[in-house]
Amino acid sequence: METILIISGKVKYTITLEPSVWIFDDRRIDLTTYFSTKKGNSDSLEDYTKTVSKHWDREIMEGAIYPPTLKTEKKFEKEKVLTGTFGIPFKPFLVNSEPADEANTLVIHSTDGEYEVPFESACDLILAFSDTGKPLNADGPVHVYFGDGTNQQNPIKNVRGFTVK
Repeated sequence: METILIISGKVKYTITLEPSVWIFDDRRIDLTTYFSTKKGNSDSLEDYTKTVSKHWDREIMEGAIYPPTLKTEKKFEKEKVLTGTFGIPFKPFLVNSEPADEANTLVIHSTDGEYEVPFESACDLILAFSDTGKPLNADGPVHVYFGDGTNQQNPIKNVRGFTVK
């Protein structure tokens, strides 16, 4: 099975995707909770401020030393990566390919057929790459979910590549 996916077509740069390395990517999302949680407009400055504040509060309460709970938390995060079901947003890859101004459709090539997605919706796609800690070898390398979760029970499987039209 081929695990390399390519974004080609009306793009300035052809992008090669390797889903097996996404487990190390900080942009990965937990698919067990992604579609069930409310999504609001994310303000990156606000998110950063909250994260820094939380860390600062923790250091004030516990001190700057690393108590045993931090080691436990790190172990929990490592275990979560090895047993989790993850995906990654498609938008950064699509943006990096620099689609032409006249591009209006994304074609998802699959062994089951071709699926055309309007370009506006293509930015919301989620590419699932692991299920309970295992790569999607049988019907992968990725499953494609729409951002709104409408095909959550029946994702596009056996994906072989993407073409921007």
